[in-house]
Amino acid sequence: MANEKIINLTSDKFESEVLASSVPVLVDFWAPWCGPCRMVLPIMDELAKDFDQKAKICKVNVDEEAELAIKFGVSSIPTVILFKNGEIVDKQVGAFPKDAYEDMINNAI
Repeated sequence: MANEKIINLTSDKFESEVLASSVPVLVDFWAPWCGPCRMVLPIMDELAKDFDQKAKICKVNVDEEAELAIKFGVSSIPTVILFKNGEIVDKQVGAFPKDAYEDMINNAI
């Protein structure tokens, strides 16, 4: 079951959901065929619940939104980028444990 707290981003929604957000936004660049990306998915689900109202958790399917991946220099997936006030403040390339992503968000709150 998909987590309704995770926002699936498209180019059309990126500015309003991420760049104009008043809370930090963690964006997971992923693809359905990527094994490590599938390992990160349940972590993103947990983070979306844990940080509800404090931060947004979003996903970008790089197969469907290649222009966003190119715009943000995503060449390996999963890549997780944290935005605050429309600016990139942190970036992790590869699959990491939950606490690494928690630290990213907590440092921005």
